[in-house]
Amino acid sequence: MGWDALFASRADRMRASEIRELLKLLEQPDIISFAGGIPDPALFPDEAFRDAYQAVLAKDVAGVALQYSVSEGFPPLRQWLVGQMAAIGIPCGIDNVMITSGSQQGLDYLGKLLLSPKDTALVTWPTYLGALQAFNAYEPRYDRLTPGLGNVTPKAYADAAAEAGGRVKLAYLTPDFANPTGETMDRAARERMLDLADELGIAVIEDSAYQALRYDGEPVPSILALDIARHGDIEKTRTIYCGSFSKTLAPGLRVGWICAAKPVIAKLVLMKQAADLHSPSINQMAIHHVAENHFPAQVAKIRAAYRHRRDRMLAELARHMPAGVTWSKPEGGMFVWLTLPEGMDGAELLARSIKTARVAFVPGGAFHADGTGRNTIRLSFSLAGDEAISEGIGRLGRLIGDVTKGA
Repeated sequence: MGWDALFASRADRMRASEIRELLKLLEQPDIISFAGGIPDPALFPDEAFRDAYQAVLAKDVAGVALQYSVSEGFPPLRQWLVGQMAAIGIPCGIDNVMITSGSQQGLDYLGKLLLSPKDTALVTWPTYLGALQAFNAYEPRYDRLTPGLGNVTPKAYADAAAEAGGRVKLAYLTPDFANPTGETMDRAARERMLDLADELGIAVIEDSAYQALRYDGEPVPSILALDIARHGDIEKTRTIYCGSFSKTLAPGLRVGWICAAKPVIAKLVLMKQAADLHSPSINQMAIHHVAENHFPAQVAKIRAAYRHRRDRMLAELARHMPAGVTWSKPEGGMFVWLTLPEGMDGAELLARSIKTARVAFVPGGAFHADGTGRNTIRLSFSLAGDEAISEGIGRLGRLIGDVTKGA
């Protein structure tokens, strides 16, 4: 059967995730992996979830947990999220919140909602690989977003988009502890982003999967909070906030959310109805039970653990990396971004590392919409313990030194 002739044109833009493929290496016990941005399962609130599932499967509520439900999501969970959003400067109502099957589903829906073929999506160089995968199916072009510098005019963006046969539709950012760089946008850069979006008349997608994982420094207002401050009401904003419980409570339940103006939520609900009707009720109810009773304590626990691992990785990088290697110093999140000496290829380094050093990481080219950034790599510190970090960074440093010397 010649299936290729039947596939839609968008199928040509679908690519396997390098990160998902690298996760298979975790099954090899001698590999030290800094690849996936994976929460440590030892830190999951498993007892709390056991209690939660018992509670939601109790005789008087099991019918709700196991039944079809509304596409918008479990109302008590959405109401709890309204309180969480208010706490970070985003006053909203329950109709501004929709539950998704992880924030990745939210990105897919937003690509479907906003992008027509040949439209332009503004993304940072580098940006989250999952966002590129989600948007690629809708056949956009990408243009480089530099919110910290603001060195491209709105007219230049618009003219380039028109020349390509479409228009600029969205800007996508991870403003807090970005995946992959670990960097955080300051307030001035967020304000400039809103200025640009206002002039272009586009949506801003604020991916806040790591927002709760701050270890140092002062919190910066979210882009949606700044947008509301400018316009006085969430219904007058252009920012779409994507959140997730994957990094704080448990990724396996696949529960995320979108917070935005009601017209956006209404369209997304229609997509949800067509795609999977609703996220699993039982998982939403369990998440609500755990969040309502344990969220602050759980966040405090994982912050302490990941802060320690970040500090250990930064110390080992300073100890073992040869001259010519630089790296980010994140205030939170799960990632450190390394820039290798010019001319060194991260993908080639990974192949050699797996063969000789037995250390895994993610080559940086995967995070660039145009395939550049080949002399960069992403390291995750969330899953590795002290010994693995010390040994792995030591091996990696020696390998990079050997490659630099031509050994």
